[in-house]
Amino acid sequence: MFEWMAGGYNAAVREQIRGWLAEDIGSGDITTETTIPRDSRSKAVIHVKESGIIAGLPIAKLVFEVVDSSLVFDSKVQDGEYVNKGTIIATVEGSTHSLLTGERLALNLMQRLSGIATKTRSFIDALEGLTVRLVDTRKTTPGHRMLEKYAVRVGGGANHRFGLYDAVMIKDNHIKGSGGIRAAVEAARSKIPHTMKIEVETESLLQVDEALACGADIIMLDNMSTDLMKECVARIKAASPHVIVEASGGVSLETVKGIAASGVDVISVGGLTYSFHALDISLDLNEKKGVESL
Repeated sequence: MFEWMAGGYNAAVREQIRGWLAEDIGSGDITTETTIPRDSRSKAVIHVKESGIIAGLPIAKLVFEVVDSSLVFDSKVQDGEYVNKGTIIATVEGSTHSLLTGERLALNLMQRLSGIATKTRSFIDALEGLTVRLVDTRKTTPGHRMLEKYAVRVGGGANHRFGLYDAVMIKDNHIKGSGGIRAAVEAARSKIPHTMKIEVETESLLQVDEALACGADIIMLDNMSTDLMKECVARIKAASPHVIVEASGGVSLETVKGIAASGVDVISVGGLTYSFHALDISLDLNEKKGVESL
């Protein structure tokens, strides 16, 4: 389902995990080393303390593998699954030292990714029955973009461009810096491959007309009222039905359905990856109190 997490991407995540572990462990897990016998072995249960969409189980497994390849990680649910408070989502068995050393990083990643997936799903649910596509933005945590965009997909959303290199997006500052929409579009088109699309951010009907006139592939309607969006969509589709219309700015659970009703093709929401509630997930050694039985 999420093939982009395999192959080279998997190797890239492993490398990031090594860096994150080095940041946390430093010269050693002093507490575990001074309190737990080196030959101690345990089984840990990972369970949720609130309901939500799970994301990041393969990442947590990688964390424990990098810490100690002999640890046995067993997922009880799958990424993308809704779970109720108290559900055991995985078990990990092996060296107690290794379990405790990898615990916090694994939980931190799962909590954040599950929070993103849960928020994304709430938007998807609000758009049920509509054909509009919900996408993320580049407003991600530095160093975590790959994982956070993965979590959006787990929640049912789709991904916008991954970085500055894979699509042309002409925003207000590009327009100012280049001397206008036409100048920016023509300059970009003369230098990019014919396979790459050009998106233009617009804030008014006049700018929409300019973007249409110079052949933009995607027109973003930024921070517009729903009435103005409807007018812009009608203008765009009448002139160039193939142009993709994206809405962005000020999108919330309360407004997203009304924005979709304007006829836009795509709605981008930066808050999916920068404003979310991390799901509360815990790891307990040899402990099953308060959680569902395995």
